[in-house]
Amino acid sequence: QVQLVESGGGLVQAGGSLRLSCTASGRTFSNFAMGWFRQAPGKERELVAAITWGGGNTYYADSVKGRFTISRDNAKNTRYLQMNSLKPEDTAVYYCAARFGTALTESLSSYIYWGQGTQVAVSS
Repeated sequence: QVQLVESGGGLVQAGGSLRLSCTASGRTFSNFAMGWFRQAPGKERELVAAITWGGGNTYYADSVKGRFTISRDNAKNTRYLQMNSLKPEDTAVYYCAARFGTALTESLSSYIYWGQGTQVAVSS
């Protein structure tokens, strides 16, 4: 059974940092790109960052460029999202997702595996 399990969410003050982790299991992911999405209350789910399995290509939403960093540890089948200089508008449920191939697309429907989400709350 394929699983993506996120961890690392929590409550932090503005300007603080969190590191999210997403561990994949249940199949080989060597041909998959991994993305981090977020969904705030009343808003659509949006792609925040993505990375190819080999790490050669990355994508960041404009709203997080320079503050967030996506990275990988293939030996652990884990992807990370380091979030620095957090702002109240970063408050959301963060999801990791996997799609087959190397394209770093924002299209939700192209991601076939999803984690359960982890809550990030940033207080002002």
